[in-house]
Amino acid sequence: MALTVALQMDPIERVDIAADSTFALALEASARGHALLYYNPRDLSFRDGLVTARVRPLSVRAVKGDHFTLGDQSVYDLSQAEVVLMRQDPPFDLAYITTTHILERLMPTTLVVNDPVSVRNAPEKLFVTLFPALMPPTLITSDRAEIAAFRAAHRDIILKPLYGNGGAGVFRVRPDDENLNALLEMFTAFYREPIMVQRYLPEVRQGDKRIILIDGEFAGAINRVPAAGEARSNMHVGGKPEPTTLTPRDKEICDTLGPELKARGLIFTGIDVIGGFLTEINVTSPTGIQEVKRFGGPDGARLIWDAIEKRLGA
Repeated sequence: MALTVALQMDPIERVDIAADSTFALALEASARGHALLYYNPRDLSFRDGLVTARVRPLSVRAVKGDHFTLGDQSVYDLSQAEVVLMRQDPPFDLAYITTTHILERLMPTTLVVNDPVSVRNAPEKLFVTLFPALMPPTLITSDRAEIAAFRAAHRDIILKPLYGNGGAGVFRVRPDDENLNALLEMFTAFYREPIMVQRYLPEVRQGDKRIILIDGEFAGAINRVPAAGEARSNMHVGGKPEPTTLTPRDKEICDTLGPELKARGLIFTGIDVIGGFLTEINVTSPTGIQEVKRFGGPDGARLIWDAIEKRLGA
């Protein structure tokens, strides 16, 4: 059954076709005969109960420098699409949250992936707190005295913006580091939200595992090793991907999370595990499926479309 698929994503001309998960999903959809409509979040409108977008027909191909063609733009009633893929990158700010409210109006007639209600209710660094037994020691606060007490207890800590992404604004504060107060001043100047503070996990030097879960089931993993002199393992900042396997603890984490993710309509998620501790559950615009496939793991794009089509009975 051919489907009409609307892709809400960032500018397609900027994607890295060798790494971008959204592009892999578009290629797989096209291979299955599904029609693709492309638009940016700013092209979305809600008027008199109708959700529309200024869309352009999209064709894709795995040719670097010539990876897409767009047709003429038109206003399209998104309720006529069988699937909307909400794939714009964070930050998870009010603009992002607004798109979840608008796309929620399409359900249940149109399948939105991931479920916009669950995405809104599951920001990466807060959703993970539902599973405290799987996490490292963690504090979320704006209270400097609480942060100082947490540092006194754990000595080596990580500071993160609560709604950051891609490793931006993540700092390691060692026991002898004198910059904590200056960092807190900077966080206060740039963010209104509380800060996430976690015990530093030295196991990150051996890597930060990105584990892909599709409709709650394990669908591959990669290990991301930080560059020399870097505390962050994100590939955006030089983390090197390498093949990996799951430990019994990793499997326990997957088994715990899987049913919860599936029940929330979070079809495509990427969880981050360091030294047997769950640090994030990525639900907004997860990545990693191309790297998993490149290292001989499952074809995540194929499995995601299998899951979507199963939900639609296609």
